[in-house]
Amino acid sequence: MAKVSDSIPEALQPEVDAAINWFNTQSPDEFAVTGIVDAEDSIASSGEKELRLVLCGGDVCQQKKFNVARSGDSFTVSFADEPPIANGTQAELDPPPGARKAWLDDVINKHKFVVLVFYRGFW
Repeated sequence: MAKVSDSIPEALQPEVDAAINWFNTQSPDEFAVTGIVDAEDSIASSGEKELRLVLCGGDVCQQKKFNVARSGDSFTVSFADEPPIANGTQAELDPPPGARKAWLDDVINKHKFVVLVFYRGFW
């Protein structure tokens, strides 16, 4: 089972920064890294690193996989190949703590009440 951490190991911080900066140039929205999946595997690899990052921006959290390679003083970043999803649906990704805090504040200001439904750990 994958291990998701909300803190980025110091050894991977330059690669993570390069990946999110590159991703934000590709996206119309601004995203932030809120977690990393299996960081130990990325630290153990030498040369090009494969990073699985949890990115949140606005009301959306998603997991993306990047290939990050050091080239001199900078990094070369690209999306890693994703295997096809077996049953056609993407795995659910629980948001990190506080990821939707601003969303809830905005919704409460617009309505008299809000109903939040949690089902078996999914939101």
